[in-house]
This record gives sequence, C-alpha cells and structure tokens, in this order.
Amino acid sequence: MYGWIWRHLPGNVWVKALISAVLTLAVVYVLFQYVFPWAEPLLPFNDVTVNDQ
Repeated sequence: MYGWIWRHLPGNVWVKALISAVLTLAVVYVLFQYVFPWAEPLLPFNDVTVNDQ
C-alpha cells in the first residue's frame, strides 16, 4: 500500500518526502480535531466498575 502511494506521488524523492509529511500531518490533524472527539463518548473509558464502599 505504501509503495503504491509513493509511486503515485509527483516529483523527485525530496518532493515526495515533503508531500508525505504534509499528508501525514493532515491525517493526524483530522484525527485529533474531528474523529477522536466524535468517538470519545462511544468508548468505555469512563465506565468504572469499582464501587465506593
């Protein structure tokens, strides 16, 4: 999969590396800004099974 992406990016090695870094940062940004906040209420991190006694 990564080889396919690398072959289809335009430019030489340095341009491909720069485009890859920008694409990676864009994916991380979208995950942190939109996907993780949307999914957080659906995850069971706040479901505590220990009772106060």
